[in-house]
Amino acid sequence: MKKPSIPTFLSSFPASGTIRFQAFDLLATLVAVVRTNGCVVFANAALEDALGTSRRTIEGSQLPECFTEPHILKHALEGAGSNEFAALRYDAWLRRLNHEPMPVHVVVAQTDTPGEAIVEMLPLEQQAKQDREERLIDQAQANKELIRNLAHEIKNPLGGIRGAAQLLQMEIDKDLTEYTQVIIHEADRLQTLVDRLLAPHRRPHLVGDVNIHEVCERVRSLILAEFPRGLRVVRDYDTSIPEFRGDREQLIQAVINIAHNAAQELAERIAAGNAKITFKTRIARQVTFGKKRYRLALELHVIDNGPGVPDSIKDRIFYPLVSGREGGSGLGLTLAQTFVQQHHGLIECESRPGHTDFKLLIPLP
Repeated sequence: MKKPSIPTFLSSFPASGTIRFQAFDLLATLVAVVRTNGCVVFANAALEDALGTSRRTIEGSQLPECFTEPHILKHALEGAGSNEFAALRYDAWLRRLNHEPMPVHVVVAQTDTPGEAIVEMLPLEQQAKQDREERLIDQAQANKELIRNLAHEIKNPLGGIRGAAQLLQMEIDKDLTEYTQVIIHEADRLQTLVDRLLAPHRRPHLVGDVNIHEVCERVRSLILAEFPRGLRVVRDYDTSIPEFRGDREQLIQAVINIAHNAAQELAERIAAGNAKITFKTRIARQVTFGKKRYRLALELHVIDNGPGVPDSIKDRIFYPLVSGREGGSGLGLTLAQTFVQQHHGLIECESRPGHTDFKLLIPLP
């Protein structure tokens, strides 16, 4: 099948809408303002990047010709011009210079100016990412409520069970006290688990100036103290990242939980002497997560070269009590996600054998 080429653009059109529509340049989605005959009045920077050509070339061209099936957008624009609808959505393929066509979700909407429409094109990969982030946020909120309710329901009966066992222990033969000791020990173990579940919701949020590299260095020293041989912890820092307001201890705990999980999964590589964890910091610009758009955000990656997250739990790793390791409590990542979300952030995970990347996103002022 012949690869579609980028359409031949028409003569350039005066960029009279540049000032009027300049706010669209702040968006990560692809946006064009067009006349209902298909002629582009304005194209934002994201659309320039996607098409691989300049705004001056795009403006004045026929936007429908940028699609593999131009007739769909033509009909949509005709419908917008004749007031058949206020907005229309559909999926399409956007042609790009020297690249394969890009799948996009297209939204065509009327503007207040007669004969004009806005065409927003959201790359489907980006749409899937936003949907995944929204699921993570909703899941974390559900986890939080579940944990709190479950912990409180368990806590009260536990006290009664332990107290009854202690009273029983005073009345029975010493030969049988080992059984009451088992009850007391298991009740104490469950009490510890409940306290860990409730800990992030009890502790006050202590806000101060946070340097993310001080957080990373603290975690790095703790991990190397526990795993002094066979493990390298590599720094890949962007030292220009500014301080921000946050709870330093919560962030240290979140990063420790992720890094400690990684180190435990690296047991075989540590034994072989070639285990590696990388702390990588970067600035992300004009990013959307948590249903909000941020001008700047901190990206902290905790990357390891371990076996990867098992496929069976990839979609559930932030659920409470889900663990891919024998003997794991399944709370480390749940608590890490809770701590980061208390900073209006999010943790994402991409994993394959030999490369697992936990990315912490936290908005910056």
